[in-house]
Amino acid sequence: MGEGNKFQVLAAEILKQLGGADNVEHYTNCMTRLRVSPVNSELVNKQAIKKLDGVIGLVEEETLQIILGPGAVNKVTEEFAKLTDRKELDLKKAASERKSEISKKNATPFKLFLRRIASIFIPLIPALVASGLITGITKALVQGGALPADSQIVLLLSAIGSGLFTFLGILVGVNAAREFGGSPALGGLAGILIINPAIADIALFGEKLVPGRGGLIGVLFAAIFIAIVERWVRKYVPQSLDIIITPTVALLITGIVTYFIFMPVGGFISDGITQGLLAVLNVGGVVAGFVLGATFLPLVVTGLHQGLTPVHLELLKSIGSDPLLPILAMGGAGQVGAAFAIFAKTKRKRLKRAIGGALPSGILGIGEPLIFGVTLPLGRPFLTACLGAGVGGAFQAAFHVGTSAIGVSGITLIFLVPFAQMLLYVIGLLIAYAAGFAFTYWFGFKDEMASEFE
Repeated sequence: MGEGNKFQVLAAEILKQLGGADNVEHYTNCMTRLRVSPVNSELVNKQAIKKLDGVIGLVEEETLQIILGPGAVNKVTEEFAKLTDRKELDLKKAASERKSEISKKNATPFKLFLRRIASIFIPLIPALVASGLITGITKALVQGGALPADSQIVLLLSAIGSGLFTFLGILVGVNAAREFGGSPALGGLAGILIINPAIADIALFGEKLVPGRGGLIGVLFAAIFIAIVERWVRKYVPQSLDIIITPTVALLITGIVTYFIFMPVGGFISDGITQGLLAVLNVGGVVAGFVLGATFLPLVVTGLHQGLTPVHLELLKSIGSDPLLPILAMGGAGQVGAAFAIFAKTKRKRLKRAIGGALPSGILGIGEPLIFGVTLPLGRPFLTACLGAGVGGAFQAAFHVGTSAIGVSGITLIFLVPFAQMLLYVIGLLIAYAAGFAFTYWFGFKDEMASEFE
């Protein structure tokens, strides 16, 4: 069977177990997961989906998250799109059914908020990774003396890599407005309101506005607000005048509120997040690093880790470095060490194959295949992987390692760490590998635990 045909068959099987195209309200994908919102969850055969060849695992949150792994998820999603044909559904009925199915546990305001934030940033991850790597590698070449900072190739690479971070607010605004039921173009305008250089000439209450003040927090406020205003105005405007009046009124109101309220409030919140996190790391030191590193993998299991993206970006904007990302990156490293320990101890060929297939992705910073395919099903190794991650996180916190951009963790994160700290990051990575291996080898795994891998 050809590779393309393999993904087509898998997409068809997934769609069949989801209840067919008419039972798919919405879907999207991130680096490892196909995220599907079914119209009627009772029509979904979740156990059958888990058993499909090519499916690593299934997470049941506000959406069904089918773990397929990096690379494969893009190909399966492409085939899935052809099969579903984006059929028009009764969205009101679908939304009502979905709402009644979400349990109270999963519908807590904080969890729902983080999921919506994640939905805004997940589509931006490929762009963030690409821009971050190009920027990081360019800086490493300059700091290592390979290229002069004023050379044309450095200027060219810097322009290619830094463009996203200059105009990121526009893309965040587009996605935020779409997520909250507004027009994406108006959301983009909300982002422009925050970053527009022209506002530097405006003085309110005796102080000039600062372009970018409020950061992505301010952009989120403005974009969500413009979506709400747009929907509200549309209720009272005749259809024939909607295209003229609705966007104009929405932009005007949002612009005024943004400059008087959202920018200063967003700036206050951004400063609070940055200063609070830095205070935790400065006061807590290695203890804070251990706790943050050890608790990151459970966040990945729920898919809520993407909600931390604006925190990383605010740290980069405020202090020019992100000390949180290297600590959290140890989550994947602890898991890699645990996987090596299981591989060394087990005699089960199926488990060895699962580990062998997932390890390359894990080493490169994509942890879901190992989580859902190996450590989480086994139980205790997941906990020992967390302990190994905590040890690595403590090391990164002790030496104040930070990144100059945001990207995928694992080995590839080396290029985002300043040249002078690269060796420290690698040592921390190896420590997390070793700790995850030791905890799992001695305390976390016995071969009889892997009976399901027969």
